[in-house]
Amino acid sequence: MKFRNNQDRLGATAPDDGAGAAIAAQSQESESKSNGSAFNFTTPTEFVDLPSKGKLYPKEHYLHGIESVEIKYMTAKDEDILTSRTLLKKGIAIDRFLQNIVIDKKINVDDLFVGDKNALIVAARVTGYGSEYTTRVVCPSCANNSEYSFDLTSAKYNYGDNLEDFDATLTENQTFSVTLPHSTVQVEVRLMTGRDEKKLSKISESKKKHRLADSSLTDQFRLIMVSVNGNAERSVIESFVQHMPARDSRYLRTVYAKIMPNVDLTQEFMCDMCEYDGEMEVPFTADFFWPKR
Repeated sequence: MKFRNNQDRLGATAPDDGAGAAIAAQSQESESKSNGSAFNFTTPTEFVDLPSKGKLYPKEHYLHGIESVEIKYMTAKDEDILTSRTLLKKGIAIDRFLQNIVIDKKINVDDLFVGDKNALIVAARVTGYGSEYTTRVVCPSCANNSEYSFDLTSAKYNYGDNLEDFDATLTENQTFSVTLPHSTVQVEVRLMTGRDEKKLSKISESKKKHRLADSSLTDQFRLIMVSVNGNAERSVIESFVQHMPARDSRYLRTVYAKIMPNVDLTQEFMCDMCEYDGEMEVPFTADFFWPKR
């Protein structure tokens, strides 16, 4: 994350001589009288590097080639958005918040890759409540439930460009071609966006409402698959998803996690109860944007 120098925007530049200081003082006094206040606050901003570096967006996409996005620091007004009962009930509070803090309004957060969106979420949380994130976790060894603090500034990026260990290649359409080991079928997949996340969430809610069996895994496969052995017909993709061998399914999930640029929030965890020491993925709980203190 890169911090922007807001000195000029905050009006903190010192005058170069006594005359300049006098003029500045008169101007400030005049402005103070007109505004009814001696202060003129401007929210500082920060540039957030995108895990995708803008490389994987289609050429016609607004973010193609854009390596970072500027956001403003979280304010009390933004907290109103995050605590809005109406927005929380609709499940859109965080998206509305992100859209509000992005400086370039041509950017739609729904069009961001999931990993790029996660990078903005983590950076926004740091600007609002600091890098220390304390929440309750369960020890994978003894199942002890306790509070633990993580440092969000130590998060690393997975740029999705290490394909050496997998039979996957980047296509000219900014998609990935993956050869599955068991069936030897070649599937073409695309990266998920915030809009796709919303779609999957609606599908899941609809199935719960109608008491249908959960199928989140196959639903995601249907969404990200572009073609199967070069055939892009949806009926072909649907049939393959239904009959994909479990070994291939697991392999595709593993590859997809590697090729998707994202924020790596895996950090060291040590249990006070059993002294277990190992890596743990930082959990996203209500404490993330709604800390108790």
